[in-house]
Amino acid sequence: MATTYYEKDSNLDLLKGKKIVILGYGSQGHAQALNLRDSGLDILVSVRKGGRGYLLAQKHGWVEGKNLVTDNVKAAQAADWVHFLLPDETQKEVWEKEIAPNLKKGSVISFSHGFNIRFSQIAPPKEYDVVLIAPKGPGHLVRRTYEEGKGTPALVAVEQDYSKNALKLALAFCMGIGASRAGVIQTTFSEETETDLFGEQTVLCGGVVDLIKAGFETLIEAGYQPEIAYFECLHELKLITDLIHEGGISWMNYSISDTAEYGEYSRGPRIVTQQTKLAMKQDLAEIQSGEFAKEYLIENRMGRPMFNSYRKKLAEHPIEKVGAQLRSMMPWLKKKE
Repeated sequence: MATTYYEKDSNLDLLKGKKIVILGYGSQGHAQALNLRDSGLDILVSVRKGGRGYLLAQKHGWVEGKNLVTDNVKAAQAADWVHFLLPDETQKEVWEKEIAPNLKKGSVISFSHGFNIRFSQIAPPKEYDVVLIAPKGPGHLVRRTYEEGKGTPALVAVEQDYSKNALKLALAFCMGIGASRAGVIQTTFSEETETDLFGEQTVLCGGVVDLIKAGFETLIEAGYQPEIAYFECLHELKLITDLIHEGGISWMNYSISDTAEYGEYSRGPRIVTQQTKLAMKQDLAEIQSGEFAKEYLIENRMGRPMFNSYRKKLAEHPIEKVGAQLRSMMPWLKKKE
């Protein structure tokens, strides 16, 4: 069983008197920064001036010149702890040019995704603690559960333990964002990164999206109305995943018809076959070897030609066009730009 830590295992006082710098103010950045501030810690947000994150930070009460800066160099010079919440593809340059030359020895460097440590894009000298604090939920959930007096579970890992106190410091940070209220599971940078990428690519994003599109295309190619195909292959997916999220697969099966449950058992393995599982194993091997990371970093250095092509192709898919029309009939949905 995994080792799990809770509030009783954490001591927030370990962070008292430390200047914690949050790099970035996106989904995780805003949530973690606000939670840490509300926990009574000394937080400094560093974000690009004039951007969306900067405007949001000002809206949330961060004041430039006080607890908001627009210069990562100044942030690093003031820091006892630097928490990277920037996109994976930008972290290496920020580390090398702005953080590493200005961060005092003995500081803590932390991440909420292990990509750059796991794939050796960032290799801090031994005179730093290097830890992972990875909430298992989007930023808005991390913030909302904290405000409700609850918390979002998280993962914690130690890559370098210069202070011989790195795990305790990381658990204190987890307590500050509210994660230890729910539970913090110990892992490694490699395990977090590899499983996170695998889940995104084969199930949560890549697998689900292509399954949705294939089902939609099969129905309209057979002559069914696109609107009906959209409801059956995309719209109702949330109803199913919500049930699984609430109580597992067995709760979902309890909640659906026996006809649907029998179809799951008897027809599902025809769709997700052993060949699919072999493809998943190939994908995992490419993640573990670093092949995917190399491909993604090269793609970004080249200006994202394939990424932008994929995005354009999806935007032009019929499921996106009919979906936009049908969602206009659903006033309970917030419009997404």
